[in-house]
Amino acid sequence: MKTTKLIIILIVSVFVFACYKNEKTENDSSENNTEVLEPNVDINELESDFNIWWSYYWSNISLATEFIGLNEQSEKIDEQEFLKKLTTGKYIPLKIKSDEDISTYKLFKLSANANKANIGNIMKSTAQNYLNHYNMEGTELPEFQFTDLKGNTFNSENTKGKTLIIKTWYINCTACVAEMPELNEFVEKYKQREDVIFLSLATDPKDKLEDFLKKKEFDYPVVASQKDYIKNELKLHAYPTHIVVDESGKIKKVMNKASELISYMDIRDKNILKAESLSPPPPPSQNAESLPPPPPSQNPESLPPPPPAAVTM
Repeated sequence: MKTTKLIIILIVSVFVFACYKNEKTENDSSENNTEVLEPNVDINELESDFNIWWSYYWSNISLATEFIGLNEQSEKIDEQEFLKKLTTGKYIPLKIKSDEDISTYKLFKLSANANKANIGNIMKSTAQNYLNHYNMEGTELPEFQFTDLKGNTFNSENTKGKTLIIKTWYINCTACVAEMPELNEFVEKYKQREDVIFLSLATDPKDKLEDFLKKKEFDYPVVASQKDYIKNELKLHAYPTHIVVDESGKIKKVMNKASELISYMDIRDKNILKAESLSPPPPPSQNAESLPPPPPSQNPESLPPPPPAAVTM
């Protein structure tokens, strides 16, 4: 009898242990789901060589566009907090696989090896630039009065009610000039849109710009000698910079690449079309022609004749 009880106890113990082990395995599996949030890149290799890191960063990271930011523990944080972390120079963003429609970046802390490659310092200054851009969003574009090389006037009043797209540049800026063909195609796409205005602010004087534009096609209207406005009013120091201003004169987005600008506008236009398609149709017009005819007049002439008088005999 004792032997039988002992066997039963052993069987129950094994069963309980197996259940516990299975439960623990499932929990571990659930906890290890964060592994899908790890980047598919060799971090040690990135940290050891500046050129390898910069090539990765340039090809995979776009801090100017909307993104999902994760801290070191894979917890979501807002864009501003994410950028502030990067401005310390202690972190780099790495792209991770995600089912989200927009890119997901995770913060990774740099080791001492990265400091030798100067990665932290470059990331710090780059992130500060993006944070400055982020903080510009939602603010009023400083008041302006511009006249382009063809004599057209642009100011804070006559651009209201339209989307204003601004580019800052100068002739000897290689990146500024390299993106011009791409921007020309962008302008061509919007040539039928009266609600969108393109404008470029150059730091060079009028005569040099006119000579340059004889050799290089650029379809934005060009305003000369705007270094003071760019530096002191917009407080921008990187070229090129692109600014999207909404119909009310507020800055919506600031970025440094033409590709980021084009992507932003594509997404913006799609969202507008989507919102319009979901809106109910307007009610039918209530003008006089569409109203039902009035009831017949109730004046005495239109009333039926009275019944004949009763005659008493």
